[in-house]
Amino acid sequence: MTDTSLGKQMHSLATMMFPICRSITGNGVRQTLNILKEEIPLVIYEVPSGTKVFDWEVPKEWNIREAYIKNSTGEKIVDFKNCNLHVLNYSTPINKKISLEELKKHLSSLPDHPDWIPYRTSYYKEDWGFCISHNQLQNLTEDTYDVCIDSTLTQGHLTYGECFIPGELSDEVLISAHVCHPSLPNDNLAGISVVTYLAKELLKSKPRYSYRFLFIPGTIGAITWLSINELHTHRIKHGLVASLLGDPGTFTYKRSRRGDTEIDTIVETVLKSRNPDNKIIEFFPYGYDERQFCSPGFNLAVGCLSRTPFGQYAEYHTSADNLEFIKAEILEDSYNTYLEIVRVLEANKKFLNTNPKCEPQLGKRGLYSLKGGDNDAKEFQLALLWVLNLSDGEHSLLDISKRANMKFESIRFAASKLEECDLLKEARKNWT
Repeated sequence: MTDTSLGKQMHSLATMMFPICRSITGNGVRQTLNILKEEIPLVIYEVPSGTKVFDWEVPKEWNIREAYIKNSTGEKIVDFKNCNLHVLNYSTPINKKISLEELKKHLSSLPDHPDWIPYRTSYYKEDWGFCISHNQLQNLTEDTYDVCIDSTLTQGHLTYGECFIPGELSDEVLISAHVCHPSLPNDNLAGISVVTYLAKELLKSKPRYSYRFLFIPGTIGAITWLSINELHTHRIKHGLVASLLGDPGTFTYKRSRRGDTEIDTIVETVLKSRNPDNKIIEFFPYGYDERQFCSPGFNLAVGCLSRTPFGQYAEYHTSADNLEFIKAEILEDSYNTYLEIVRVLEANKKFLNTNPKCEPQLGKRGLYSLKGGDNDAKEFQLALLWVLNLSDGEHSLLDISKRANMKFESIRFAASKLEECDLLKEARKNWT
């Protein structure tokens, strides 16, 4: 039986965050980041409303205390306390009695899934509304309804969190998860949990690269972060946007805008080795925050790695995206996939052959079997020869594994043995 203890821990973290009503600003984001701060050394930043961030402006801060719809008998037929998806996210406050005809103008439902509650937002257009199941909508009768949304939309802050892990290099790997969705476990809690546990693992030892983990509101959070950190983005050499990591689908990797970066090659190699059904798609300027990191003025090497893409599973942005929809074993598989990508990235060095004139005598160094017929030994010997031949300071270990059509781990192991014998030295000319 598969050990899902780590997956269960990630699921428990998602469960802890599940009741919180998050949005692109507000106390829900702060509460979520404070939970993460108990897990990793997270620095929390506050950016004032009205701050210019490129062509955008940090919006007013939204918070909500309660919301409901009552019928004329005083019965609460819709209550925010039962499900925070019931309220149109960023709804302006309202407290009035209205007719059924007027109420219906402010209701959203899903006729194709009559028991589910949709998730809807109105971030940049002031409005109010409720989201209900289609069955609830059909059961409404002519009546006078008491509608109340006790919310505030005021000058405040946009809040985001950052965990920085310094490495041997100043070159950075950026890993980002969005924190702006309410009770939707696959669409952001799964990504938040996986990224948090990835950071916890990297904190155990000093990595080669420096790692910057971002927990930011979607779109406006990435734009704000890039605006504030514009002068330092040249350090970001690789990056991934993490989302939708708890559903049972195979992986889909959306390449960076450049399409041929090292992170693109590594993710494709890892995904295809883990499951041939995993998909690689080209960049397109819609989706999650990869489109901000890959905007032409930055053009960073950042792709998006998810399981089933947004909008391609029925539960997306509905109440059916719940804690039963995400599975501990799936979270653990997502974590292991991200961790393998990081390990390949960390190991994907370039070397120089210190004995480049003809093959070195490997037998006297204990690297060459004198007996024939051992397939494992033959594979190891071939890996040694490939690494020696292509270690010219220009080819990475991943380049060599692809050229040799051999597993990356076989090439990496051969390189480690050659390095132990002083037949390789790392080509550090590209270090910064």
